[in-house]
Amino acid sequence: MTDLETRAAPSRAGALRRAAPALAGYAAVRALGLLALFLWSGARDKSAYTLLTARWDALWYVRVAELGYGYEVRLPNGDVHSNLAFFPLLPWLERLVAALSPLSYADGGFLVSLLASLAAAWGIFAVADRVYGRRAGVCAVLLWAVLPVGIVQSMAYSESLFTALAAWSLYAVLTGRWVTAGTLALLAGLTRPVGLAVVAAVWVTAAAAFVREGSTAGPDATDTPADRGTRTRRVLAMLLAPLGTAGYVLWVGHRTGRGPLGYLDVQAGWRNGFDGGYAFARFVAEKFTSFPAALAGAGLILGVASVVWLYATGVRQRQPLPLLVYTGIVTALALCASSYFGSKPRLLLPAFPLLLPLALALSRARVRRSAAVLGVVAVASAVYGAFWLNGSGPP
Repeated sequence: MTDLETRAAPSRAGALRRAAPALAGYAAVRALGLLALFLWSGARDKSAYTLLTARWDALWYVRVAELGYGYEVRLPNGDVHSNLAFFPLLPWLERLVAALSPLSYADGGFLVSLLASLAAAWGIFAVADRVYGRRAGVCAVLLWAVLPVGIVQSMAYSESLFTALAAWSLYAVLTGRWVTAGTLALLAGLTRPVGLAVVAAVWVTAAAAFVREGSTAGPDATDTPADRGTRTRRVLAMLLAPLGTAGYVLWVGHRTGRGPLGYLDVQAGWRNGFDGGYAFARFVAEKFTSFPAALAGAGLILGVASVVWLYATGVRQRQPLPLLVYTGIVTALALCASSYFGSKPRLLLPAFPLLLPLALALSRARVRRSAAVLGVVAVASAVYGAFWLNGSGPP
């Protein structure tokens, strides 16, 4: 057991009261972002709601909810975009909302994302509060809310749903609730391919706990029923965690007739894969062949360097093992994907532990100064989100 595991967790009602300032601040930031989007879209004679629910990936999720799997688009260059690339939990929930209410599948996706974003904010607070205290928890939630691509948290995408499941799974690991952690990891694995990061966090932390127990157990150590129960729950979590990702990937392989690697073939049809960052590095290098594209290239390098620095700072600050494992894998998968370079900021949204060093620094500053910084960034984020979603938006 770690110190984080042995510290008593608050009751559910107490936890909600403790998180209330963070959730209220999060709701205010998201409301500001949506207001800016509706005003900007109205000025351009566009529907903000359509931008949130019926473009890009949101359309693919709706098609899965409405038609099931099997829909694909064949492009003139021979690429095949199959909806098998999209994991099923969000469209399942969209279908459930539509079955239980008069809402459409797209409406259901927006509602799920709205509720999931609040659950994600609460989960981020719970993790940060557990590790660094309440003020750091509030700052972590607000930093996640004011990210430049924070508007995605309000879209009918799977980022908010995945982040909620991942954050609460990590919190369950930190508090020793192993079966809960494994179950939430299973659900995260049904939401996005990066669910592997949650699975790895559960597995590595559980394995480390077994190793630690083995190394500290002496010849006279007693094995109590409570100890045996904890080990049993830990093993059960390790068995549950990969079932979501593995189950869907194997089903896709069976569906396509291409075996266990069939999902990789589906992703290849989208020209997406993992190449260690080579394609992204080449994409950045090509920016320096002209001006002002070189400024964009410099910005990309600065952004990647900032992400690496934040992760290294988390390591130096000795963040708990599950957070480091999870964040490292999410970051690596986002930065080293071989396609959709404009999606990388969106793909990094679930890597919320990267924000903990900044949250810790803000929590130690004067409240007035922290509030001023976050307020300015919130306005900038709202304006940028409205501009971005009315333009290129998230691919």
